[in-house]
Amino acid sequence: MKFSPLVDRIAGGGAEGWAVHFEAMRQKAAGRDITFLTIGDPDQGPPAVVIEATREALRLNHKGYAPIAGLPAVRAEVAARIARRTGAPCAESNVILTPGDQAGLFCAVQCIVAAGDEIIVPEPVYATYAGVIGASGAKMVNVPLRPERGFHPDLAAMEAAITPRTRAIWINSPHNPTGAVMDRAEMEAVAALCRRHDLWLLSDEVYEDMAYARPHVSAWSLPGMADRTIVVSSLSKSHAIPGFRFGWVAGPPELISHVFDLVLCMLYGGPPFIQEGVLPALREDLPEVAALREDYRRRSQDFSDLLAAAPGCRLTAPEGGMFCLLDVRGTGLAAARFAERLLEEEAIAVLACDAFGPSAVGHVRISLTLPDAALHAAGRRIVAFTERLAA
Repeated sequence: MKFSPLVDRIAGGGAEGWAVHFEAMRQKAAGRDITFLTIGDPDQGPPAVVIEATREALRLNHKGYAPIAGLPAVRAEVAARIARRTGAPCAESNVILTPGDQAGLFCAVQCIVAAGDEIIVPEPVYATYAGVIGASGAKMVNVPLRPERGFHPDLAAMEAAITPRTRAIWINSPHNPTGAVMDRAEMEAVAALCRRHDLWLLSDEVYEDMAYARPHVSAWSLPGMADRTIVVSSLSKSHAIPGFRFGWVAGPPELISHVFDLVLCMLYGGPPFIQEGVLPALREDLPEVAALREDYRRRSQDFSDLLAAAPGCRLTAPEGGMFCLLDVRGTGLAAARFAERLLEEEAIAVLACDAFGPSAVGHVRISLTLPDAALHAAGRRIVAFTERLAA
């Protein structure tokens, strides 16, 4: 039987980066004790008020269909949260709810580009970005984030990549997988490029509450950008509830109306009890979020200090998020082989990042989503593994 050309486009280019993770899952199912440092699934518990509010909504039997765009009260609270944090106006009409950040990015991209268009994305890129852009028929144009720059954007290179087919610049700060956090000057420079060349600015801000080197700057706060800014975010990482699949797209009302049409034929709304459950997290900044951010700030520093002893490796300390990149080229192994052998010899699973873009070749991504003692133990085993390689 034949398939649509879509199946090739959505495969993207990053699927092979998950090979070791999938093999580790297979080994775990077979009974082997595996330490997973692959995915960004927070080990901390969710805020208690969120769990209780979700339970209460279920006790009240709020399990029917919700409005396609989301419960009006919840959309209004997302808008109020954005306005409170950025100082820029945001209304319910600027917001539509989606099942997580990933679905929000997919919906936004499908509504702003067509086949043959181009989207500029700094690389390394998160593995799903290529498939999201491919699904639209557009082309992803990568601009390197160099390790020697701390993986911060080269604005001149970004502007040089703009062509008559460019429709958007897609940024992600704090950045996955590098952990770099863009400062205000960098954000304003990207915004200026978008205004000068009449482009959309698509900002993936899922790690917005996890910036620790400097404050997060939301694209929504940038002046003169209200008609061309799209912010996609969620509570998955910051509130340790990825399974809730609660996220949103914020943008001009006309864009939101088009996303509504897509959500109508694809998702038909989301669970009302989940939306009611997150209301306490939208109305105020919960102390659990600050504690989680501090966990990852401390872990990133401790892990960086620990891995400094790994021969042939260099770790760029992250500025935000829950990952770090380890450059393993000095070990003499390619990243994929390093990850394979680390799984074989130490039962530790990490992601090889070659498929995330040329700037990540020779790096592995390590998730910091383990309790401190377990993370330290894994770090010591990684150091021991590299010492054996050096010997």
